[in-house]
Amino acid sequence: MAFSDRILHAWYAGHPALALLRPLEALYRRVVNARRDAFVSGARPGYRAPVPVIVVGNITVGGTGKTPMILWLIEHCRRRGLRVGVVSRGYGAKPPSLPWRVEAGQGAEQAGDEPLLIVRRTGAPLVIDPDRSRAVQALLAAQPLDLILCDDGLQHYRLARDLELVLIDAARGLGNGRCLPAGPLREPAERLAEVDAVLCNGASTDSATGFAFQLMPSALVNLRSGERRALDHFPPGQALHAVAGIGNPQRFFNTLQALDWQPLPHPFADHAQFSREALSFSPSLPLVMTEKDAVKCQAFAADDWWYLAVEAQPSAAFTAWFDDQLQRLL
Repeated sequence: MAFSDRILHAWYAGHPALALLRPLEALYRRVVNARRDAFVSGARPGYRAPVPVIVVGNITVGGTGKTPMILWLIEHCRRRGLRVGVVSRGYGAKPPSLPWRVEAGQGAEQAGDEPLLIVRRTGAPLVIDPDRSRAVQALLAAQPLDLILCDDGLQHYRLARDLELVLIDAARGLGNGRCLPAGPLREPAERLAEVDAVLCNGASTDSATGFAFQLMPSALVNLRSGERRALDHFPPGQALHAVAGIGNPQRFFNTLQALDWQPLPHPFADHAQFSREALSFSPSLPLVMTEKDAVKCQAFAADDWWYLAVEAQPSAAFTAWFDDQLQRLL
């Protein structure tokens, strides 16, 4: 188990040695609270866009399903006739300059895996820049938009926002409830009381904790040909290699098991870079990966490499609530 995986396990499963990190946690809390207070009070004014900005983020380290939710929001807003743009930090991307407009024909090393996935799936205008305010300004200078979605950036307070949506993994929750480095929280748990909505990935029903949403598998897509196959393409009991370079690989492996397949799990670090050699496993079996990983592997994919397409399905209550927010903002 890699060091990062051991840390995640300790945060979410609990480990007494983490108590040694509490002095550093206390310092971290003071810094993040002071930083937020400075922007909330107006002492450090941020940039407010001329159109509504919706931030989709989390307060935990590790995957919570932000990208599928961004995809759902884009399509939902488009069905209501809205022109939607997206900004992202572009983690791991190395563009020639910043801010950078992501196009479908670019490589993941230039555009970042998640931004490239979003553009290829939806065609939405998307700009990456660690300075999200600058990214928003570049996006609006390029074309007229009605709404901006900020992929992550909950803690990027320089960008004023009109709505904050926070995603939590329903199975892992907030781990041990402590902030970095003693726990997985980027901000204290009390921050959740200030956001507009909490969505719990994997929850089957809405609760006092937040709205429910699930990631539902929809198809198998061949990396080389782009061919889409129904989920019964593999019979029950099919053994296959499962690759996941995401924040919570086990969730992906559990999904494959729930489809009645027998995955041989190959977890990688989030945003990992891949090669044909690194994914040449034995025995010879079909390989299934996440869509986020697939955008980095199409150039060297074998014939029997597939990605599992998934769709976010938020609860009806969230959809109704979100429509009310759109009406209020626009």
